[in-house]
Amino acid sequence: MSNTSIRLIVGLGNIGDAYKGTRHNAGFHFVDEVANEYGARFQADRKFFGDVAKARIGGVEVILLKPSTLMNLSGKAVAAVSAFYKITPSEILVAHDELDLLPGTARLKIGGGSAGHNGLKSIVSCLGSSDFVRLRIGIGHPRDRQLQIPVADYVLSRPPKEDQELISSAIKKALSCIDEIVEGDFSRAMSILNEKNDPRK
Repeated sequence: MSNTSIRLIVGLGNIGDAYKGTRHNAGFHFVDEVANEYGARFQADRKFFGDVAKARIGGVEVILLKPSTLMNLSGKAVAAVSAFYKITPSEILVAHDELDLLPGTARLKIGGGSAGHNGLKSIVSCLGSSDFVRLRIGIGHPRDRQLQIPVADYVLSRPPKEDQELISSAIKKALSCIDEIVEGDFSRAMSILNEKNDPRK
């Protein structure tokens, strides 16, 4: 599907203790796991409007980014890093929470719309392109969970233990194919993510 290496991995979320462990911070959770796996340490960098780390993954030096802006300004950080390091949109992976996927599911998507996600909207706007790769981490929709709360309240709340475990399992599965993702072997990565297994195990 592509042979372009990923040079920048962005995790979307909101900074601050009030948002830790919330559904909307699934992207932060993923890049934290990548950093832990590869011994990378995040440091705040004001010129990049976020926390930045570097990791060598599959022979590629990859920048990890957690924007410290509000979610709907995430593109400011992504644009700053990509401009400085001359990274093209197709070399960027954005990990984010996905209402349209159930907890326990993670999927790769190349390009496309923002599906109402304010972080993605901001990135598309600031890059002038939607050609980046997305890692969609399922959090479920409140209506699927028989919850009559507004979507905004749902994504900014912490999931129950079972859903949190499912989200974590999906993140671990995505981490298991990070080499393939970074090397641009998206077909192989997608086949790993699409494998049918019980996420509750």
